[in-house]
Amino acid sequence: MTPKHPNVVFVFADQWRYQATGFGGDPNVQTPHLDTLAKQSLNFANAISGCPVCSPARASLLTGRYPHQHGIFVNDVCLSNDAVSLAQAFKVGGYNTGYIGKWHVDGHGRSNYIPPERRQGFEHWMVLECTHNYPDSAYYSGNDDTKLTWPEYDAIPQTREAQKYISDQANADDPFLLVLSWGPPHNPYETAPERYRAMYDPAAISLHPNVPPEKEAVAREELAGYYAHCTALDDLVGDLLSTIDEAGIADNTIFIFWSDHGDMLHSQGEYRKQRPWEESIHVPLLIRYPRRFGQEGQVIDGPINTPDLLPTLLGLADLPVPDTAAGTDYTSYLDGQTSAPANAALIACYHPFGEYERRHGGREYRGLRTLTHTYARRLDGPWVLYDNVNDPYQQKNLVNQPELAQLQAELDQALDAKLAELNDEFLHGDEYIKRWGYMTDEGGTVPYVW
Repeated sequence: MTPKHPNVVFVFADQWRYQATGFGGDPNVQTPHLDTLAKQSLNFANAISGCPVCSPARASLLTGRYPHQHGIFVNDVCLSNDAVSLAQAFKVGGYNTGYIGKWHVDGHGRSNYIPPERRQGFEHWMVLECTHNYPDSAYYSGNDDTKLTWPEYDAIPQTREAQKYISDQANADDPFLLVLSWGPPHNPYETAPERYRAMYDPAAISLHPNVPPEKEAVAREELAGYYAHCTALDDLVGDLLSTIDEAGIADNTIFIFWSDHGDMLHSQGEYRKQRPWEESIHVPLLIRYPRRFGQEGQVIDGPINTPDLLPTLLGLADLPVPDTAAGTDYTSYLDGQTSAPANAALIACYHPFGEYERRHGGREYRGLRTLTHTYARRLDGPWVLYDNVNDPYQQKNLVNQPELAQLQAELDQALDAKLAELNDEFLHGDEYIKRWGYMTDEGGTVPYVW
């Protein structure tokens, strides 16, 4: 009998940088389940969050489009139904679809009910738009507008519901797509369960060398809590994988672990996201699919960007990619039939807001993250150039150095070509705000209500 299309379990965390994993080289964090998963998976060593902030990254995941195309280049605005979404594309292929956890592309209030017509095609639904109050986290289930509350640390009961969904769907005639979206390790950092917080002593944490001396104390304190969240989620990854094994569907299930963006955590003296540095843009991406790729993992070097995820997942499931997607299907590359589809990922800030407002130093930028370098320019010209091979913590900005003029010119030309390919005009952020009709406060942030 020909196996049915593969099941898909897509798990992602909020603000989990690539470097905060054992397989990513962090000497502090304990992520044994993810480290084992990495050895069984396609481990994308250069997965990039091209617009490293919550709503833009999530909208790009759901649509396969870039922020200037889908219009979600700031948080707390509503994603339209103009593009064929992830769930809609899988439903056309005969899939049952489910979403559990944080959504953050609805823009109608962070605690308000989201009606079916704004769920981008997902059917099974246990969701809240956005909260980071993990011990007291609300959600809505199905089409009931009664606000419910997850018991305890929300990632745990969310995962239990995901395990139940997997078990219930395992013997169904139709395949399923399940997305599980966790809020941690996004700040507040101090709210992981106590047993995980006890595992990390701030004084014992080794910092990236790009953390300034005056930030070391606060960085250690916040990293201790951040790592506690990571280890709590790592245990939940183990639980999910055990459920998939026990259901007997591991061989024909695509299991993905990803994060929407990273967290500076005081590297470069910066915090949170939206910045072009590695701690902000470089994210984990593991894809395990035993029936297609076997049991032994491999490292995938080719850069992959968030809009590429939707077409690649559809390609791996042998489903058509909708014309509305702008990202690239990496399937033939992963099958070893072609070279990497791209040698660089576009990185961008379309309109600085929130923790990256102009009054906090934020500026719009466009750039490229290649296998070896990071290059970005602002509207007033070249801004940063790093040699990530010889300077992995990006401590020496090489922009406008005479001896690197040819390299910088080549990267600049490649960036121009990428922007032309995507019809990205690289305008001042206020122009995009006007174009999409958003209202912002005096700092440039779209106001929201909880």
